[in-house]
Amino acid sequence: MRVNHEIRAMQVRVINHDGEQLGVLSFSEALARAKEAGLDLVEVVASSTPPVCKIIDYGKFRYDQTKREKENKKSQHQVKVKEVKISPNISEHDLEVKKRHAREFLEKGNKVKVSCQFRGREVMHPENGVKLMNRMVSELEDVSMVEASPKLLGRMMSLVLAPVAKKKKAAPQAAATSAAG
Repeated sequence: MRVNHEIRAMQVRVINHDGEQLGVLSFSEALARAKEAGLDLVEVVASSTPPVCKIIDYGKFRYDQTKREKENKKSQHQVKVKEVKISPNISEHDLEVKKRHAREFLEKGNKVKVSCQFRGREVMHPENGVKLMNRMVSELEDVSMVEASPKLLGRMMSLVLAPVAKKKKAAPQAAATSAAG
């Protein structure tokens, strides 16, 4: 944003600090009105002809702008890829624990990469890894969808699960009221 003497246009459309349009003025006249009010002349829309400038306190404007940006950043959720590692001969209980962790990650809105590491001669039977991957997918299908299908790269097979959008809870209530009536 250009402020005061950084503005290069000969004529500018001016809006005062109350939001009232003053019309198209010469740059020097607009700058004089800003100085008279004890404020700055700030170019807000440079692409229009003539450029639109506001008479405002630039320091306060920048402060409010950075405050808004921080607030927006706070409300955003950073999607992370969490990894769950399994092996083709994993025990039943260990697999349940891994599924529970994957479910927690997905419910928090993170993606989950399920990796199956083949050791030694296990790589001769990749179908065992595919069975485990498909089982994980089927048991987590209520909270996830497959983003990248299982791929075998060397001794590592992996797939990526993405969280599925949560359904609205208003639908079951509507069904309950129509069944009651």
